[in-house]
Amino acid sequence: MRFFRRLALFGLALLVFAACGVVALLWLAFAKLGIVAGSPRLAVVILLASGLLAALAAVIALFTIVRRVGMPLRGIMEAADQVAEGNYSIRVEERGPPPIRALARSFNTMTERLGSHDRVRRDMMTDIAHELRTPLAVIQGKLEGLLDGLYERNDAQLTELLAEVHVLGRLVEDLRTLALTESGALKLEKEATDIGGLANDVARAFEAQVAIRNAKLRVDSLPELPLVTIDPVRIREVLVNLLMNAVEHTPPGGTIVIGMADAGTKGVSVEVSDSGTGMKPEEADRVFERFHKGAESRGLGLGLAIARNLVLAHGGEIQLTSVPGQGTKVSFTIPRDSKG
Repeated sequence: MRFFRRLALFGLALLVFAACGVVALLWLAFAKLGIVAGSPRLAVVILLASGLLAALAAVIALFTIVRRVGMPLRGIMEAADQVAEGNYSIRVEERGPPPIRALARSFNTMTERLGSHDRVRRDMMTDIAHELRTPLAVIQGKLEGLLDGLYERNDAQLTELLAEVHVLGRLVEDLRTLALTESGALKLEKEATDIGGLANDVARAFEAQVAIRNAKLRVDSLPELPLVTIDPVRIREVLVNLLMNAVEHTPPGGTIVIGMADAGTKGVSVEVSDSGTGMKPEEADRVFERFHKGAESRGLGLGLAIARNLVLAHGGEIQLTSVPGQGTKVSFTIPRDSKG
């Protein structure tokens, strides 16, 4: 690297000048002892000249280091203080030797990511507040109406209140599951499971929602799929999240299919496909990000992020393909004897 080569040259020059000074001192000493013949004045001149040149080289080297390294580092340190105070818009100029420019580039990348994460955090807090406010407002209004005698105290009113409590409970559980999976603290209760039977159970639970949307839902499964050692509660949650997204984006008359097959050494593969609206490639690339959701999506954007984390916790893989106007497919594989 050019900067360090220059610095090495300055160091070499210092060594040369220092060697000249040592030679001059030895010459002066030998001349005093009469070992060599020579002019003491000449030796003194050589010694002083070598010292001055060495001092000049040292000053130049120090000035170059301060200008090329010290000043850019000072700018990065000052910018770091602003980041520590919460200013994620700060950027530093990429100047100086290549290592310092690389450091500045990494610093700018870091602040950009911190700013993005901060925006996601603020948006998340806004979304959580909105999602909590709606069921809480319904519960509060219902309870006040029951106490004031505006609503009849019957099972129908209590059923509506219970439904809103379930909404709150699901939100809290989603946030808890996301935190556990991302921290690696989720404990899986694994057992040998018929994943085909599990998928059929989940499909039956969605029959009413699919019927309301005038859509169709079917399960395609091989008759003799191998048992897989999984946490059935968590894989059920994966299927529920995938089906919720499929139902939400499937228009009337559309079809949703849960397909399963033997994936050989990878275990068992499961695919949830729909004939819905689909999405653009840039949107499909971000669907597994936490709190990311499309413009028409409801909720916090946690479902697919949780599904991905739960599949990964089982040692599996998950992927999504989508074509605008043709639908979306989400497929995942689970090892027969998953680790985790």
